[in-house]
Amino acid sequence: MIWKRDWGLVGRQVVAWMIMLLLYVVILTVIMVFLQGTMMYFLVGLVFVMAFVQYFFSDKLVQRSMQVMLVDEDEEPKLYAMVRRLADEAGLPMPKVGIIQHKAMANIPNAFATGRSPRKAVVAVTPKIRYLLTDDELEAVLAHEMAHVKNRDMLTMTVGSFAVMVASIILNNAFLMALFGGNRDSENGGGILIFIAAMALTFVVYMVGTIVTMAISRYREFSADRGSAYLTRDPDALIRALKKISSGVNAASPDAKRAVSGTNSFFIIPAISGESVMELFSTHPSLEKRITNLEKVRAEIRGY
Repeated sequence: MIWKRDWGLVGRQVVAWMIMLLLYVVILTVIMVFLQGTMMYFLVGLVFVMAFVQYFFSDKLVQRSMQVMLVDEDEEPKLYAMVRRLADEAGLPMPKVGIIQHKAMANIPNAFATGRSPRKAVVAVTPKIRYLLTDDELEAVLAHEMAHVKNRDMLTMTVGSFAVMVASIILNNAFLMALFGGNRDSENGGGILIFIAAMALTFVVYMVGTIVTMAISRYREFSADRGSAYLTRDPDALIRALKKISSGVNAASPDAKRAVSGTNSFFIIPAISGESVMELFSTHPSLEKRITNLEKVRAEIRGY
């Protein structure tokens, strides 16, 4: 197997973890300075409960939201064999294999991997992708998902999205928190200034957390594309697959794409992408950039 550790991804993940740690400290400081009494204890408790659930059950929540039906070798021998061959090639434990049953995904070709570690990984595909792609193209897509598992980048996405989630909760409930739990010890309008400062810091956490998470998400797609090319030694298969999947996603109804847009970061091609969002807040790089990246890997594999 050709495999090169992506030190660019490793470095970015380390930096992302450091930034997220700082953001968590800021969020907890905001809660403890601005809020008082029961509201403070409630929100601090909620943060830790959410962190626990996010870490241990995020993969199951994604599976449930996408209505993933896990299958065994007897039910899906061909798909199972592809995943097993790639897992062996990558030196990974065999992940669980699933079929996405969400009705909005019925006519959308796509695939994703989830799980906080290789031993907890799940690789799932939609029914549509299996009929749209040839065997070598489908294997390239599965290799892309196995590369995510190999890179362990899913945990970074899970942890990164948590800070954004907490900041969003605080911003969306700022009025209630000010009404029932705000710091009233300050005089001469000091409480209002504390409230404004707290919300400003929370907004900064939300924006920084979002930008960092999206940047990691885009880079990890480049890395997984490279990983697929190394595993299959056939970057052209993934290029063809990405083009077909992109066309299939674009052809899906707007309602279907909106229904699953919340899980964009998990899919190999997002349900809503391109010019519809600013690149800074995109979960995936553009198709053109991914193809250029794969063409560079092709030249590297061929030795020129």
